[in-house]
Amino acid sequence: MAAPKETVWRREDHTEGKHLVLGHYLEAWFPILGMGDRNGRILFIDGFAGPGEYEGGEEGSPVVAMRVLAKHSAREMINSEVVFVFIEKESDRAQYLEGLVDQWGPRLPESAKVQVWRGKFESLMTEVFDQLDEQEKRMAPALVMMDPFGIKGIPIDVIRRILANDRCEVYVTFMWEAINRHISAPEFEGDMTKLFGSEEWRDGISLTGRERNHFLHDLYRRQLKSAGARQVVHFHLFKGRRLKYSVFFGTGHRLGADRMKKAIWKADPTGDYSFRGGERDQMSLLDPDYEPLQKALRERFKSAGWVSIEDVEEFVRSDATIYHAGQVKSEALKPMEQTGRIEVDHQTRRRRYTYPNGCRINFRPLSLF
Repeated sequence: MAAPKETVWRREDHTEGKHLVLGHYLEAWFPILGMGDRNGRILFIDGFAGPGEYEGGEEGSPVVAMRVLAKHSAREMINSEVVFVFIEKESDRAQYLEGLVDQWGPRLPESAKVQVWRGKFESLMTEVFDQLDEQEKRMAPALVMMDPFGIKGIPIDVIRRILANDRCEVYVTFMWEAINRHISAPEFEGDMTKLFGSEEWRDGISLTGRERNHFLHDLYRRQLKSAGARQVVHFHLFKGRRLKYSVFFGTGHRLGADRMKKAIWKADPTGDYSFRGGERDQMSLLDPDYEPLQKALRERFKSAGWVSIEDVEEFVRSDATIYHAGQVKSEALKPMEQTGRIEVDHQTRRRRYTYPNGCRINFRPLSLF
């Protein structure tokens, strides 16, 4: 969508999807990073915060984040200082957001702080990192959300500086309509190069439709990896057959990737929009097919001999599949055992079709001869 001129605007239907996933992920993120003595401070940074709500009163991403912490069942056990940083370049929207922050502030734990920064995400984050470099300091663990209206303001160089810090993650909206609209426009060449971090995007100019989308998707995923994301998870959101946007999540840890995949599967947007995942956009996440998960396990472990359930789950936690570890036993191993496609060491479990810790599995195809 084009950038609205109003302070508060009507929420597009597809916006619900990324906010549902964000909320589900934060439900896991806050306690994982905020409990215990490991992190004195954690950050949620919304780089394109907007006014915080929409014309119909629907929550914007800043309110989603504050609400999740305010109502979290484990809020009293989260002992890290939680700092929300909401960045908004338009003064009227920043002022509106400050009013919402005033409403939500009393509902947050005493250790939480909320800051609204007025300015552009790219320039403010560059200033922050320059100061950290001068002081030889690191950024606290953070989830950084980048949800622009178009292609400007989220250069790979800034993402690289974010991911260079331990336990820092990015949640990036990839706006396909803006990309396809501007890819051939000379005045946007610099912005496209900053977005992708290279000139390779030019190879997509001559492509069309799904072929171009696949090329640019794969390029951006590779660039996030080269920028420091060891794990990259994504989902696409379609209206009918039209690809509206993709969200890319980059993290350094398999646990983060697994929690994000679980959040994606948990989301259920209404209307005629659909989530899709996979290396290509072929699978609806609301009408799932688990055969690709079973196939991925066979391919990964077919020559490994006996492997532990822990190794199997660790593989699925990674970005090698769109599935999460909670689906391994019921949706993959049980049907595979029922059809004779895996062997299970019965000395490592008590009951059939169960896979406790320490259980050993052999994915080698059984011979009929």
